[in-house]
Amino acid sequence: MASITSAGATEPAPAAGTPASLATQAPAAPAQGLHAAAFKVAAPVRLLYEVHADVRGLALDARAELLWRHDDNAYDARLDLTLPLVGTRTQTSVGHITAAGLAPTRFSDKARSELAAHFERAPDGVGGKIIFSANTPTALLLAGAQDRLSVFLQLGAMLAGAPDQYHSGTTINLQIVGPRDADIWQFTVGDMEQLHLPIGDLEAVSLTRNPKREFDSKVEIWLAPSMGYLPVRIRLTQANGDSFDQRLRVSESPQ
Repeated sequence: MASITSAGATEPAPAAGTPASLATQAPAAPAQGLHAAAFKVAAPVRLLYEVHADVRGLALDARAELLWRHDDNAYDARLDLTLPLVGTRTQTSVGHITAAGLAPTRFSDKARSELAAHFERAPDGVGGKIIFSANTPTALLLAGAQDRLSVFLQLGAMLAGAPDQYHSGTTINLQIVGPRDADIWQFTVGDMEQLHLPIGDLEAVSLTRNPKREFDSKVEIWLAPSMGYLPVRIRLTQANGDSFDQRLRVSESPQ
């Protein structure tokens, strides 16, 4: 499950035998356990965003669409980002809804070609492994693991289920799985902010993943309580300076 610490807490040294991919950012000890009542998954929705992108020194206006669907047991999410003269990049996440929130089974990332990560859990549901279609080494599957798309919805479900638990300065550690790797990301909860978005003015709480290594990306998310803590703004800044600022313009039924 997710590891939660208060501001100022230190992270323990990794245990012997910890894989190198996880050793540099081992999760801190939980301040308290999470339980089923601590999660509240947002209703199915289609979110349409305006995107301002700076790519290789060029300013581009783009569009993005996040489709979020689920029933009591399973979910699927799809994010399409379309850039002029570049094309569409699509990320998908499918999996189960459990007492601990979202449990992905497959994540894919497709631009010109598709790469995928498969979550293979142990029979007892504890632990397992992550297998990558890119033939990169298999990674250990940690409890509470998310992928690079499901994490936005999982964080929202955590805050919606127990908003008083996540005061400004709280940190949340999650294993995040991409198309080629798995690593521990640490998100720091910020203040509630008033956002001026294409859809209108909304209050939203910010969460930030700051880069710890040279090639890490900075990830900033704003979750709006009035919209079930769905992501109303996502800003990604890559190590090379490219950035993508995704701001909500329409919320509608997923049909």
